[in-house]
Formats: sequence, C-alpha cells, structure tokens
Amino acid sequence: MFHPVSAYIGLRYLKGRSGDKFSRFVSYMSTAGISIGVLSLVTVLSVMNGFEGQLKQKILGVLPQAVISQAEDKTPMSATPPAFLHNIPHVEDISPIVRSEAIIQSPSKLSAGLMVGIEPREQDPIAKRMMMGQVSQLTPGSYHVFLGHTLARTLKVNVGSKVRLMVTNASQFTPLGRIPSQRNFTVAGIFNTGSDVDGMLMVTNIEDAGRLVRYSKNSISGWRLFFDDPFVVADLSQQVSENKLLPEKWFWSDWRDQRGELFQAVRMEKNMMGLMLGLIIAVAAFNIISALIMVVMEKQSEVAILKTQGMSNHQILAIFMVQGASSGVIGALVGGLLGTLLAANLNNVMDALGLSLFAPGTELPVVIEPLQIVVVIILAIGLSLLATLFPSYRAASVKPAEALRYE
Repeated sequence: MFHPVSAYIGLRYLKGRSGDKFSRFVSYMSTAGISIGVLSLVTVLSVMNGFEGQLKQKILGVLPQAVISQAEDKTPMSATPPAFLHNIPHVEDISPIVRSEAIIQSPSKLSAGLMVGIEPREQDPIAKRMMMGQVSQLTPGSYHVFLGHTLARTLKVNVGSKVRLMVTNASQFTPLGRIPSQRNFTVAGIFNTGSDVDGMLMVTNIEDAGRLVRYSKNSISGWRLFFDDPFVVADLSQQVSENKLLPEKWFWSDWRDQRGELFQAVRMEKNMMGLMLGLIIAVAAFNIISALIMVVMEKQSEVAILKTQGMSNHQILAIFMVQGASSGVIGALVGGLLGTLLAANLNNVMDALGLSLFAPGTELPVVIEPLQIVVVIILAIGLSLLATLFPSYRAASVKPAEALRYE
C-alpha cells in the first residue's frame, strides 16, 4: 500500500525500536496525558451542561422569560395579544400577567417574594409542577394562591390555610399613615420546581392580583413571553432595540433582571473548569516537545542520511510533525470516546463505586453535546500539532556534514 514517505517514516518512528524504551515511555505518557485531559474535560463539561439545563428548565420554565409592558408596568388588557408580539422570533407562548413584589404572612411566619397573576390555563408551565391542587382552581374572585413547597414549609401552611398578601407598591395614605394594599388568600395548591423559586414565588389569578395591586379592570402588568430557548433573550433584547420591533412606549424586560447573576455564575464556573482542564491537556500536549527533542537527538544521523538521499527540509519537518501529532490524534480520539462513554454512564459508575453526592433517588444531570466534544478533540489535536513545530524545525535544521562527521 502506498504511503507518503514522510508519513511512513514518521509512523515508523512513532513505534520506535526495542532499544528506545525511555523515548517510547515519554511518548506513551504524553498520549495518556492527552487522553486523560480530554476524558476529564468532556465528562465535566457534560455534567455542567446538565446543571445549566436543569436550572434553565426548573427556574426559567416557571418564571416569565420576558415581559413586554408599557410605562410603570401598567398595560391595557386586550382579548388577544398585540400583533407586534408575534413578530418577535423564537416565541412559543404569549399570555397576560400581573406581577409585583409582595409580602406574605401566615399566623406564625412572615416572608417576601414575587406574586404573579396568571390566567388559569391547563397548558400553563406551573401546571406541570403542581404537587397539590389544580390550575383550574384559580378562578376570579376566589382569592386562591399557589405557593412553592419551600415557602409553604417556611410559613407552616398547607392547602386550605389562610395567608395575607400585602403589596407595598400599592399602599394608600390614611389618617393612620401609609398602609399597604392587603388581602386574605386561601392556599389552594403547592408546587415544586426543584429550585430556589419554590421559596419566593406566589401564583394567583390575574384578576385577583390586579385588584390587590389596585389596577383598573382592564389593566395588566404586561404580556409574558416564553421562548423555545430562554437563553435567546440576550440576542433578542438587542434585536428588539436595533430593529425597533416594539412600538414607542413599550418596554422589554426579561429573566436576567431577577436570575441573571445565578446563570452568569454557573456559566463562569463552567468556563473556569473548562480552562483548568484545558491547561491539563496543554501540559500533556507540550510533553510531546520533550519526547520529540530526544527523538531528534537520537535520529540526527538518520536525518542526515535522508537529506543526503534527497529529502527536503519540508519533508524532514513533516516526518517529526507526523510522529508528534499522531500522539495527539490518538490521545484526543481515545479521550473523547472514553469521556463520552463515562459521561453517558456516570451515574451507573457512581452507584457501582458506592458514591452518592445527592439525596437517594436523585442523579447527576448529564447532557452530552456532540459539537462540544468535537471542539475539545480538535483543540487537543491543534495543541499537539503546535507542540511539534519546534522539535520538527530542529530536525529540519540538521546539517548532514556535521551530523555524520564522526560516523
């Protein structure tokens, strides 16, 4: 079978002779180091993707992902959403909302959080999170409220308990001073999102919430939007302002105002873990330099003979680049394959080893992104190729007369 001469000789050098034990050991360790680095990076990034996806699903699946409103969160109510909202890309659902910060009081405790008034629709995201109660119970005038299970436990209340909701933004001046708008509500349901939203979110009927914040009958806070991917809000907010998708006196706000810091922290941690493990791959890749330099020193006479037989400097350069890059290619591909297998079976491996990071019945969230793995493998191969340049240049610079002087 035909092989380009540089590739053929480079692969022969990669195998080494039986007497080159130390050089082969260094080469094998470089390959193993790259494999371990890529394996670790793929596994950690898959777990971080899982955590990011869980937060996206649990928190941003319930909170309004974006709200389009007029000044001071007072927007005219209409039977159908304004037509311009349908021109915003990635929108999957549009519904009216009344929202306000509120204080909730039970007979034994007091807490603060976010009150959200919604229309009782079975396809509402909160319906999938209900532990007790149904969305249909949020009828107008019933003054029913749904609480997160953490908030309900903090207030020591259950379904059927009475709580008092107070909105300081809608306070009134009286002879006794400024008194917040308040009303007794009945706890009609408890939901569980599996996040800290359960400790601050209160959901009630949109008309009952409107009365509590003293809106007129035909006023709402705005129109809440849900997208196919909540993370598109950063790009969409720019598109909305640049392309003027919103009419005058309409304003955009999104989940970043309330939960932006949390997701920025998760993303920063993911990036830092990727950087640290990437440095491990870089160290392993640059071990190729020491292995190749030793090979170049051992092969000087052979390089000189090849040059006297007519091989050019570029061909000599290619020989040692093939030898060094082969270690990187093998290590990156093996590491990527093993990392994918480990990430896919991580929870089974942890169970087999008797390791448990969470409560019984819960698992590490793992999301494997093929494109991400391909990028990691390509970067590892690129670093390996970069590490071969200096030793290969040294080999190409060998002068036959000096190398063969004492042969």
